[in-house]
Amino acid sequence: MGSAPASDDVYLRPGVRTAVKILVVGHFAVGKTTFVGTLSEIRPLHTEEVMTEAGALVDDLEGARGKTTTTVALDFGRLTLSDHVVLYLFGTPGQQRFTELWRDMTRGALGALVLADTRRLGQSFDVMGVLEELGLPYAVALNEFDGAPQHTLDEVREALDLLPDTPLVRCDARDRHSSTRALISLVEYLLTRTSELEHA
Repeated sequence: MGSAPASDDVYLRPGVRTAVKILVVGHFAVGKTTFVGTLSEIRPLHTEEVMTEAGALVDDLEGARGKTTTTVALDFGRLTLSDHVVLYLFGTPGQQRFTELWRDMTRGALGALVLADTRRLGQSFDVMGVLEELGLPYAVALNEFDGAPQHTLDEVREALDLLPDTPLVRCDARDRHSSTRALISLVEYLLTRTSELEHA
């Protein structure tokens, strides 16, 4: 068993005044649990369970045949951006049968980072549709799996029918720097939107 995090890693800095809730969403087996675990400065909370034969009958396992566990409630992590701002990361389950659960999880969220997989781009539409229905702004990060088809960002933007101002970046959910850049693209987008609304 690993050692517990040091107390400095568990408690918020004294000067933190702003806490922001961010969702990490995407279809089944796109890398949400890995992403949250890579970025979290505290030991992340995972609710992964072993997949059962019953679940295999209702979940689309295309492109994820080797996957043996799945998130059944949420993943939770924390990332301190500065002395004053902290992000709380909530990773949602990806299966369509959990859609109502993560609709509830959008409450209080400032925005969402959609993880997408070029092997299964079509599965991202349901996720983005719910976010658009709820009016939650989002950015899209292509989680680049080994051996996945390579497309230009312009091609992916067109395939996903993204608005011109919706951020679209590449990332590797296993790499902290890459994942941080993806998250920054969302935060910068949210700050820009907030500024535009304030000056409208």
